[in-house]
Amino acid sequence: MDEKRIAVIFKAFCDENRVKIIELLRHGEKCACKLLEELNISQPTLSHHMKILCDAGIVVGRKEGKWTHYSISYSGVEQAKQYLQGLLPENNEL
Repeated sequence: MDEKRIAVIFKAFCDENRVKIIELLRHGEKCACKLLEELNISQPTLSHHMKILCDAGIVVGRKEGKWTHYSISYSGVEQAKQYLQGLLPENNEL
């Protein structure tokens, strides 16, 4: 994984609202309308955060009618996890 991709992935975790969104999605898929109710932010602000999360591959969205339903991307989270695990010394001495 190159440095630019790593930066995009970890940018997704660098905002309080995005962390809240991830926490909400840990419990399963949610419609954007439900996320708006939970977060007390505007629709354009939610769209901005969801774009960052989706571009990072941490979240995926699927359209259903006029709404998008979001969920955690297991493969995206696995990429972040693998990078973090790769930072540990091979002999696990810290």
